Amino acid sequence: MTLTSISEKVNAGVPLSFEDGVALFHEPDLLKLGALANQVRERRYGDRTTFNRNLHINPTNLCVASCALCSFSRRSLEQPGAYTLSLSQAWDKLKTRLEAGDPVTEVHVVGGLSDSLPFDYYTDLLAGLKRRLPSLHIKAFSAVEIFHFHKLFQLQVREVLQHLRAAGLDSLPGGGAEIFASRVRQRICPNKCNAQEWLDVHRTAHQMGLRSNCTMLYGTIETIEERVEHLLRLRALQDETSGFQAFIPLAFHPENNSLAHLPAPSAVDDLRVCAVARLVLHNIPHIKAYWVSLGIKTAQTALWFGADDLDGTVQEEKIYHLAGSDAPQALAPAEIVHLIRAAGRTPVERDTLYSVVAEGEALPARACASPAGEPR
Repeated sequence: MTLTSISEKVNAGVPLSFEDGVALFHEPDLLKLGALANQVRERRYGDRTTFNRNLHINPTNLCVASCALCSFSRRSLEQPGAYTLSLSQAWDKLKTRLEAGDPVTEVHVVGGLSDSLPFDYYTDLLAGLKRRLPSLHIKAFSAVEIFHFHKLFQLQVREVLQHLRAAGLDSLPGGGAEIFASRVRQRICPNKCNAQEWLDVHRTAHQMGLRSNCTMLYGTIETIEERVEHLLRLRALQDETSGFQAFIPLAFHPENNSLAHLPAPSAVDDLRVCAVARLVLHNIPHIKAYWVSLGIKTAQTALWFGADDLDGTVQEEKIYHLAGSDAPQALAPAEIVHLIRAAGRTPVERDTLYSVVAEGEALPARACASPAGEPR
C-alpha cells in the first residue's frame, strides 16, 4: 500500500481500510503524510482554526480505578495531594472567571471515580453551574465516569444521562477511551469500563441527542495495529450515530505514574497520529490539537497536519499537568488568537457545538509579547 494509492482513495471519498491505516503509520515521509492530511483539512475548513472560551473543573481526584497510566488519582484523602472540592469551591471557579470579565461559554468537568460521593453531588454541581450562568454549555463526565455512576448507583446508563441532563448536562467529553485493545487495557487501566462499554455509553448519549467527543491515548504499550483498530471502532460508531463532534489525540505523559519508564511520544509521533486520524476518521468533523497535551509549538504545527481546532482557554487543568505537561495552565483568548495567526491560520472563536461566536476584527487582540516571543 503506497501513499499515492491511499491519496487516490482519499480524493475519491473512499473510506480507508485497516491496511491503509497501518501503512500510513509506517509512511517514512512525514511531510507528504502531513500534506495529504492538510489537503483534507483545507478542503473542509480552508485556513480557519477554531477555539473556545472554556474552563476545566476536576471536582475530585479520589478514584477506585488505580490505572497505571494515571498521575492524577488518589485512593484516599489521607494521601498527599488528594482532594474533593465542595460544591461552593467548584462553583467559585466559574464565579472567578466571570468576575474577571471573561465570558466563558463552556465548562469541562471530569474527575476521579469516587465511591463516596452521592449522585446528588454531581447533579447539584451541574445545576449550580447553570444557575450562575444559564447560557453555559456543560460538557461533563467521561464515559468511564458515566459507567461508574451506572454501577455505583444502580441506574441504567440512560437513566444516569437523563438525570444529568435534567441538571444541566449538554454534552460529553471524550476521555477514558485510552486504547480499546483489551490486551493494553488489562495492563494500563484494568478497572475502567471496557471498550464496548465505553462505546455503548456514547451510543446511548447520541441516541438521546447528546453530542460528544472521542479520544485515543497513544504512546504507552499499544501497537500500530491497535491504534488503527481503535480509530476504526470510533469511525464505525460515528457511521451509526453521527454523534461525535471531534477527535482528540492524547499523547501519553509518563511522569509521576507507574509507566514512568516509558518514553513520551515525540513531536513526530504527535504529528503522525494527528495526520492519520484526519485521514482515517473521514466522518468525524473536527480534529483537535489539544495544546495542553501536545505543548504549544507542536499544537501549532499540528494545524498543518490535519487539525482544525486548538481547543480553548482551559484554566487549572490538573490531569496532564500532574503527568508532567509543561504547557501553561491557561491561555487568554488573545494569546490563542495570536498563536493561530502565528501558525499561518485564521482564528475563529466558536461555541461547544462549533457555531461561530466571533471572527475577524471581533476577536481580541494581544497587547504585547513576552521577550521570548511566547505568550505570557
